[in-house]
Amino acid sequence: MSSRLPVVAIVGRPNVGKSTLYNRLAGRRMAIVSDIPGTTRDRISLDAEWHGKRFLLVDTGGIEDRPGDLLWDDVRAQTAVALEDADVVILVVDSAAGISPGDREATDLVRRSGKPYVLAANKADNLNREVAAADFYQLTTNDPIPISAYHDRGISDLMEKLFEMMPIEPGDEPASGSIRVALAGRPNVGKSALFNALTGEERSIVSPIPGTTRDSIDSRFSFEGNELTFLDTAGLRKRGKAEAGIEKYSVIRSIGAIERSHICILLLDATELATAQDTHIAGLIDQAYRGAIIVVNKWDLAAERELDRDFVTKTVRYRFKFLPDIPVLFTSALTGSRVDRVPRAVVDVWEQFSKQLKPEELSKVVFEAVGANPPPTQGTVRPRIYKVKQTRTSPPTFEFSSRYPELIHFSYRRYLENRLREAFGFTGSPIRMYFVPRDG
Repeated sequence: MSSRLPVVAIVGRPNVGKSTLYNRLAGRRMAIVSDIPGTTRDRISLDAEWHGKRFLLVDTGGIEDRPGDLLWDDVRAQTAVALEDADVVILVVDSAAGISPGDREATDLVRRSGKPYVLAANKADNLNREVAAADFYQLTTNDPIPISAYHDRGISDLMEKLFEMMPIEPGDEPASGSIRVALAGRPNVGKSALFNALTGEERSIVSPIPGTTRDSIDSRFSFEGNELTFLDTAGLRKRGKAEAGIEKYSVIRSIGAIERSHICILLLDATELATAQDTHIAGLIDQAYRGAIIVVNKWDLAAERELDRDFVTKTVRYRFKFLPDIPVLFTSALTGSRVDRVPRAVVDVWEQFSKQLKPEELSKVVFEAVGANPPPTQGTVRPRIYKVKQTRTSPPTFEFSSRYPELIHFSYRRYLENRLREAFGFTGSPIRMYFVPRDG
């Protein structure tokens, strides 16, 4: 991801409180916090601000030798990438636990990166632990700064020292107007692999173990003059099935990514199409009124599974018929097949999602539809539509001034929506419609 904002990476061995510090500096609960060591596996980042100074804050997985964990080499690689990207590093240690081999390894890794760093002796919740922080002079000549991320102690001292080392360039602002795209889907459908294939860098750990990506990750790049920000998300499970703690926060994060996106890519597994969980996730996208694209991944397995593209397309459209006119793409993130079509589809859906209609064209289509098929009479009362206007884009939203709007049936509202789609497209985009009483 390219950004001219200074980059701050938080590193250290597992369970020293990196994610708690990240949340403290971010000002909101973004990273998953747990007593289980190794909870944060991928690096996550966001634009942060401290006393008017803006920077990009990056959290990382813990640095430690864990031969029994299949993902540990990947976690270390992610941390190395974060260090390479960083302008300055916060090295976090645990003043309550004292120096461990993991602290020595983390310190060595940070030193070898050549990046300036501050040493944060976390969990210094009392005077004894503040004094114990001096033990960390054994690791480095940098002054250990006693802090408690949980209790918000010593954070100002830490940030003052950090900003002394941080290259602040006036006028450095991240690009605005980016199209935010959420990758959503069940665990292990290939979201991380597609994310990496799209962004061209190994930012999200790819593993056959379901649920590997627990945090959301953002990556920004340009496509044909459009700036796209992809929000990789943890896999969503059915509500009520999520494990307490880590899994719960992952689900919340995934829903949050859908809510803050413009376009959602619902990723399906070609070997297990349109499950109940897929329908649940599609329902979340529908409820959020987000633009949508369906990507059937693992299509490299289609031949051996004897899958027919036309049949799969019809099946998918039928199962997700509450998402009308949705584009359906077929990719293999593993081989890279047709992945290049995804950004093009995103831009196409964005154009529909952000479309502003001319008032005279909108009125013509609506009143031709009303003339051909007026709202049905309810008893002795006939509802009537007097005026229509588009009140916003993203999503396209229309307000209908009406008589007896409460009597306009859902089926008639869907009829008007279909006429709008026939006339103006809105492929992949929701249409939001309000029926309000006529003024006066």
